[in-house]
Amino acid sequence: MDLRGARILVPGATGEIGSALAARLHALGARTALAGRDREALTRVSTACEHAPARTFDAWDADSCAKTVDWAAAELGGLDGVVVCVGVAAFGPAGEVEDAVSEHLMAVNALAPMAFLRAAGDRLPEGGVLAAVTGIVAEAAPARMADYAAAKAALATWLTSVRRERRRQGVTVLEINLPHMDTGFAGRAVVGQAPPLPRGLPVSEAVDVIVRALREGARRVCPGSGAALEVVR
Repeated sequence: MDLRGARILVPGATGEIGSALAARLHALGARTALAGRDREALTRVSTACEHAPARTFDAWDADSCAKTVDWAAAELGGLDGVVVCVGVAAFGPAGEVEDAVSEHLMAVNALAPMAFLRAAGDRLPEGGVLAAVTGIVAEAAPARMADYAAAKAALATWLTSVRRERRRQGVTVLEINLPHMDTGFAGRAVVGQAPPLPRGLPVSEAVDVIVRALREGARRVCPGSGAALEVVR
């Protein structure tokens, strides 16, 4: 994808990764539409992106996600890509995680991203990109993270299937499988306390690789053999 002039919706633009990515895309000449939960933070990110169009949405409401896609397409005159950066963590033994918390994790980490990308799929031209952040927990399935890992794994599986469906349309489906990041994300868990974690990857490094993956039409960003992220085409 040529990012200059590309029309890209970034749900989750108020988070550490989403806001940094939105700013980088804007700096590279993309036309961004921003979506997030926190209206005040969304205004700050929009201002930093020269008043890019911005809208709040409710991850609990799949219809709200779909309508945000409609809004972004109207604001930008179409869409070339959607990069979903929403997510929330929880920690604790599976037997102690309440059903309401499990439902919340599935809604935010899986169902909301699916709703965004499903609504955008038929709007994208050849060369367009559907992308979402999953996480290494989807593969590692650590103890005391069962519901969080299951939600991320559900999204990863969905992206794999959709990638096969969209291949003939020339639309790239990118899974952004990130390791622990230096964002304070684990400290904002809806329940529980994170276990001791290694030093997180800097957000700027992740954004560098995500931008490269978007440009190259890659199918995955994932941890490589060393500390660096790798782009898989």
